[in-house]
Amino acid sequence: MELRRIEETRLKVAGTQPGACPLCDGTGWKTLPATAGAHKNKDRRVTRCDCQLQARAGSLLATARIPRRYEHCELANFEFEGVYRSLAPARMAACKFVEEYPIDQAGLLLIGSIGVGKTHLAVGIIKQLILGKGIACLFYDYRELLKEIQNSYNDSVKMTELDVLRPVFEAEVLVLDELGAVKPTDWVWDTVSLILNTRYNNRLTTIITTNFPDGQSAEADDREGKKRTNRDPTLGDRIGDRMRSRLHEMCRIITMHGSDFRLKVKSASFPQLH
Repeated sequence: MELRRIEETRLKVAGTQPGACPLCDGTGWKTLPATAGAHKNKDRRVTRCDCQLQARAGSLLATARIPRRYEHCELANFEFEGVYRSLAPARMAACKFVEEYPIDQAGLLLIGSIGVGKTHLAVGIIKQLILGKGIACLFYDYRELLKEIQNSYNDSVKMTELDVLRPVFEAEVLVLDELGAVKPTDWVWDTVSLILNTRYNNRLTTIITTNFPDGQSAEADDREGKKRTNRDPTLGDRIGDRMRSRLHEMCRIITMHGSDFRLKVKSASFPQLH
């Protein structure tokens, strides 16, 4: 009966929607080929049409918050040959991540210096998950997220802290770009802990980029008697040793080695924003 109802709807819609999808005639359902030995009508099956999957992907892409600066970023156009061959292992790991998701839901921690392509890879991953697998993804710049949370404390802003954090808590795959870029305070550490622990407890996948090397904090070095001069800040310094340890549980670490791609470009070209 269900198949008959769908078929009747398909025929009705087909006559009223010029230019409808040729596979489903605008109903959103397409009939699967009958298997060998199947009864002509009884054993026919239907499934969601490709046009519906494409529409869902377009909707997910529009709500993923990918900045216009990075809209062009894809795994296919990530440079990893020639002078960029040191980045080939990182791209390979990104492609493997997309291929194995959601069977393997471990996140990624992309570590590297400024301009090495961490954000490009992260955006390329979620675009592939959205367009290829229909996975709901969300992009947030770490600094922008903290600023939005702080703004929610303003009485004139009609948005609560939970309104800001709910999509961050619930996104199936979250990209948190530039982790550690904000000077650490107790409030910053508490907020980072809340976000990471919530996603960890809910078994949700998080992809993180950072410019800071994966090392423990200066305080931890001092406790262990490691005195270092001219010491560069580490991820432990910026988000705390406890949350750095949590990231090791949540994510596979990919260290990207290379020079700043942006410095090799003679002049930047930005599209006109309308």
